[in-house]
Amino acid sequence: MYNKGFDSSKRDFIRKCLLVSAGMTCMPRSAIINGIRPQDQNIYRKLALFQEETPRGIMCRICPNECVLREGEVSKCNNRRVNDSKLYTMAFGNPCSVNIDPIEKKPLYHFFPGSRAFSIATAGCNLVCLNCQNWTISQTSPDKTRNYDLMPDKVVSEAVKSQCRSIAYTYSEPMTFYEYTYESAILARKAGVRNIVKSNGYINPEPLKKLCSVIDAANIDLKSFNESTYLKLTGGKLLPVLDSLKIYKDMGVWLEITNLVVPGWTDNIDEISKMCKWLNRKCSR
Repeated sequence: MYNKGFDSSKRDFIRKCLLVSAGMTCMPRSAIINGIRPQDQNIYRKLALFQEETPRGIMCRICPNECVLREGEVSKCNNRRVNDSKLYTMAFGNPCSVNIDPIEKKPLYHFFPGSRAFSIATAGCNLVCLNCQNWTISQTSPDKTRNYDLMPDKVVSEAVKSQCRSIAYTYSEPMTFYEYTYESAILARKAGVRNIVKSNGYINPEPLKKLCSVIDAANIDLKSFNESTYLKLTGGKLLPVLDSLKIYKDMGVWLEITNLVVPGWTDNIDEISKMCKWLNRKCSR
């Protein structure tokens, strides 16, 4: 006999399970590392670097998006907000993902091979890639994820305690949690721990050069070698990424490049050939 009440309860149970599983995607599987526990919506407010006042609002000059924001507005990367006519980062000391990874997972294949990297990420990204595998954290903001309470000094001490030779700023986009990356990297250098960024390379030259002074290695996603494809696939531009690659190389940062072949988008053999020739000319050591 059909039991309407049972069916309703079953649907409610499934709905609750889906909500719980959706929430869990914002958390790393290793929920506790060396005693670090997720905190409930701890958003540290810190003044953002590279901001400029304009007649239309406060401009963020970290990346080529160059968002101009009025009071209360949030940047395209979802983690910068204007308050009292100043731009603040909402992504500082509150990573939503903390893990210990083999360095090859970054992926870096020729930089301290076989070692481990203490990996952190906050929510947010300055691109909107249609094929993003970490979209549950990259396409949201730090006030919507479950976060760890992990300030820069704690990041370094936990990396040392875990016997990691490096700290990796990864998973989402470290250029959007720039201040957190930069301050953590300074302290890591003093402690003899290397710094790694896994990035889309979408950053302006001035902040990148400042960051390169404390970064040891980078793996950059070169998502396409076609300007039109870049815009359609990621919402960004190709040229700033190419400029970033040259800056990393010129400033002596160990550089490895990832090019993901997406069928129908980035599998044009002529474009791949042009990309390889450009990289050999501009980025080879």
